Parts: sequence; C-alpha cells; structure tokens
Amino acid sequence: MRIVNMTNAGAADVLYLSDVETPKASPHEVLIRVHAAGINRPDILQRQGAYPPPADASPILGLEVAGEIVSVGEDVKNWKSGDKVCALVNGGGYAEYAVAPAAQCLPVPQHFSWVQAAALPETFFTVWHNLFQRAQLKSGETLLIHGGTSGIGTTAIQLATAFGVKVFATAGSVAKCKAIESFGAVAINYREQDFVAEIKSHTQGQGVNVILDMVGGDYIQRNFSAASKEGRIVNIAFLNGSKTELDLMPLMLKRLTLTGSTLRAQSAAVKSIIAQELLAQVWPLLNAQKIKPVIDSVFPFADVVKAHERMESNQHIGKIILDVDV
Repeated sequence: MRIVNMTNAGAADVLYLSDVETPKASPHEVLIRVHAAGINRPDILQRQGAYPPPADASPILGLEVAGEIVSVGEDVKNWKSGDKVCALVNGGGYAEYAVAPAAQCLPVPQHFSWVQAAALPETFFTVWHNLFQRAQLKSGETLLIHGGTSGIGTTAIQLATAFGVKVFATAGSVAKCKAIESFGAVAINYREQDFVAEIKSHTQGQGVNVILDMVGGDYIQRNFSAASKEGRIVNIAFLNGSKTELDLMPLMLKRLTLTGSTLRAQSAAVKSIIAQELLAQVWPLLNAQKIKPVIDSVFPFADVVKAHERMESNQHIGKIILDVDV
C-alpha cells in the first residue's frame, strides 16, 4: 500500500509517498480501506519532531480516516467487512489502509461524503471530551473559543450552539470573523479588539462560563479575567507557548477551574466512552444535517506537502483533508 513517509523531522518537504506492507488487524481492531484522511495540528508537530507518537502507535502520520472495513479482528463483534466508518486511529492515517481500534470507529453519517466523514473523528472526539466531559458545558451557558476558524473551533462553535450555548470566538482577520458569525457565534477580532473587554461588554461584566484555549502564552492570564466566577478554562494546545508568568490570585477569588488534555495519550477505555457518547448525542445531529464539518480544502494524496503548508499558513477556515483515492 502507499503511505506518506518522512525522510526525517523537518519542514513539509520531508514528506513523500512510498510503499510498505499492508497492516493486519489485531483481535480488537478493524482494517480500513482509507478513502480520505484528515490533516491535524498534531501531524504538523509530529512531522517537525516535536510530538513523537506513543511507543505502541504507528509512526505513520494521520489520526483520523474514513473508509470501508475490509477485515475485522477475531474479538470484534459490532463491525463487519463492508461497513462504512470514520475512525480515530492511533497513527497510520496517511495510508491506503489503516488499522483502528473497533471501539474508536463510528458509522459514516447519512448523506456524508468520504471527505466529510474524515473531518469528524479527531475534532469531534477532542471537542466532546474537553467541552462536554471535562468542562461540563451546559445549555444556557456562555463559551469563548480561541481559534474559532480552526477545525476544532468550527466544530466547537457548531456543537455548543446546537446544545443551546451562547458562543464567542476569536480570529485574526475580517474574513475569519465573518466566517465565525456565519457559524452562529459572536466574532472577536483579536488584532483589533481586546477579547477580555469584549467579553465583559457582551456579558454585562460577568464573563463566560467556559473558555476553550489553544493559544496559551499571555492568553492564560487574560482568560482568568474573561472567565466568570466558577468558570472553567480548558487548554488543548499552546501555539503561543506553554510558559508564562501568572498571577494565580484570580483563580482563587473566582473559584476557577483550569484544566487541559491531549487526546492521543488518552486510554482506549476513555476514547471508547467518548465514541459511545458521540454516537448517542451527536451523530443524530449529523444524520439530520443540523451540523456538519466545515471543509477548507481537499488535496490529492500526492499533494500532502501542499496540505501541510496550507495548515501552517494559518489561512484555513475549517478542516484540511487528503483524498487518498486521487
């Protein structure tokens, strides 16, 4: 099978296509003929040598795929050959075939293309785990999302809005702010506006109940100011750095909760629970087309370098997908 390989850690041009032996599914896994694969920020970091895969994971890039199951492990009872699925994989997604834990597979929603289905697992697992499990986001609350036009951001806006949450989101251009507004959130242009002041203005000085932050750096302190009393702040990345000087007094005075997580390091049991909750609570919304992934661009498999460069440009709005069939 063809895969995306790397000469060594580095810029996007270290990526190239090569041939390797097709993997086999272990007893609890399925083997998927991949039609499309999602591009995610952790892929960029892994390619750069800053995010090595776990010891038991495939070294091949790629954390989400969509395709048809071609074989199942002997312990798999809920899937069969021919089933159309999208899956959160533990690496190995940039390939014509990928193995996935059966518990991390979900059915392709009705009327979804392979490209749309491949845009679901990584972002929907991440958003559900961090906003609805860790932060306990509830209907009637308020949410601030930093990076509102990223794959995570566009997913979080739609999911939170669908569950009755008032959403605010930051972005750095007029075009991106217009996109955020089209998804149903209040946009804040962080290049022209102070997001703390804007949040205070929109919430009558109360602040927001939950903040989803992938920026870090000086945003960490400013998030304390933008949060309401009993607010919950979740960090899922640190694009502006993970080290900063903090005054933690607001954490005490407001009784804030500051937490964070990465998805890849979570146990199979945790990912299985996330999948079950998504199937029960989110997949009906997808099947009814009440929400759908925002697709920025689709690249042929051989153009993976261009796909990575697109993500690194930070110009994208929504998901970037590899079409493995092309």
